[in-house]
Amino acid sequence: MGRLRRLLAGRRPGLRSLRTTFAVSFATVTAAVTVLVGVLSYNAAARLVRVDQETVFDQVVQDVRDEVRQHRMTPGDFTPSAPGHNVVRPARTDVQVLGPDGAVVDGGHPGLPVTAADRAVAADPAAGRMVEHKDVDVAEDVYRVATVSLGEGHGAVQVAQEFSDTEDLLRALQQRTLILMAAVVTAAGLFGWWLARRITRRLIILTSAAEDVARTRRLGIQVPVTGHDEVGRLGRAFDRMLGRLAQSEEDQRRLVQDAGHELRTPLTSLRTNISLLRRIDELPPATRLDLVADLSQEARELTDLVNELVDLAAGQSDSEPPQQVDLADIAEDVAGLARRRTGREITVRASGDTGTEGRPGMLTRALSNLVENAAKFDPERGPIEIDVVGPPRPGAVRVEVLDRGPGIAECDLIRVFDRFYRAADARSLPGSGLGLSIVREVALAHGGAPFALRREGGGSVIGFTVGGGAVGATRIGG
Repeated sequence: MGRLRRLLAGRRPGLRSLRTTFAVSFATVTAAVTVLVGVLSYNAAARLVRVDQETVFDQVVQDVRDEVRQHRMTPGDFTPSAPGHNVVRPARTDVQVLGPDGAVVDGGHPGLPVTAADRAVAADPAAGRMVEHKDVDVAEDVYRVATVSLGEGHGAVQVAQEFSDTEDLLRALQQRTLILMAAVVTAAGLFGWWLARRITRRLIILTSAAEDVARTRRLGIQVPVTGHDEVGRLGRAFDRMLGRLAQSEEDQRRLVQDAGHELRTPLTSLRTNISLLRRIDELPPATRLDLVADLSQEARELTDLVNELVDLAAGQSDSEPPQQVDLADIAEDVAGLARRRTGREITVRASGDTGTEGRPGMLTRALSNLVENAAKFDPERGPIEIDVVGPPRPGAVRVEVLDRGPGIAECDLIRVFDRFYRAADARSLPGSGLGLSIVREVALAHGGAPFALRREGGGSVIGFTVGGGAVGATRIGG
């Protein structure tokens, strides 16, 4: 429990960090995608607008060049008073006409600057010659200017297009794009925080339950986690784990209580007999022999009880690796040992496939307990039979020990496998009441179940199944 407490220490800050990390990650990914899409969209839109403006300007300039090449023209042909030859003026386009010496004949609105290169083009004898100026500042606006010669030194036509409005439009678009991206990133961060809180809320509940367990050491806490996702599965698994830990703790508590109760009787008897040893010189010889015999018997019973308690508390040597075993062979070994110890007639009958996977040491102990139990409760020393029955198809192997003793009362059939339980007519006999409890633990550990029946004609049938636990479980109590 101390390790669990240390493990869970600081878990709540970790969950807050997880929530923040999730929200920041969500916002970061959204920001990256938004910035990428925004930049690409802005660049594409800006490129399309600029290309469109440049295409329109280039087309107007090309029309002027074609016009002056095809017709012999003078500056007067481009004045507003000369219909049919006026330059088409798209939006934000300005036209200015220059004379042969580069002087302005018809000024633009606003007026365009005239450079030495423009004057040289105006005096050029070839029609259609052109000089272009980019990023020309005119009346606080930016223009692109193209000067086209009329030929024969008659002058030139200047065509200009304003680009500052386009750049202002693009800057406004850029600002709106940045504002939109900031809004999207902010919304993504808030949504990510809400989503992270929603996702981690059940983790926080689960962590609180774990912290309560570590603080209060109470394992019976109900974990209020729902859902069918990974968090829900984790919550249900944690709830089942707490249930099993609580059951294990309860079993240990009952084992300690029962063991303490059972140990008091032999210890009390030992103390009484030991106190008599102080007066052993005063006792008759026969009483001395009885006293020593009682001490020896009580020491053996106490040793057996302690050994069984150790086996039961240790989980029946779960570290023993499972392997393929034949229960008929184990039954023969147990029967042979019991014959030498008790001198009783013990027969083994096997049928079907008695092979299975299990821990041989545990199975031997369980079967030995059944045989010893049958021998102990049959004062007439009748024959003991061991039946090992394999299933006709893959399933549980059934092991039965049959005796002709006094049998088990109907009301005791369902309780004979409880720890320390002893029937009323068996309390005067030696034993701890743990033998059949160990049989139950072994059967359950091997996927089976114990069973106890009254035998026709007198006696009992006690045994267990290995594999396919539901087969044997239905027979408990007859």
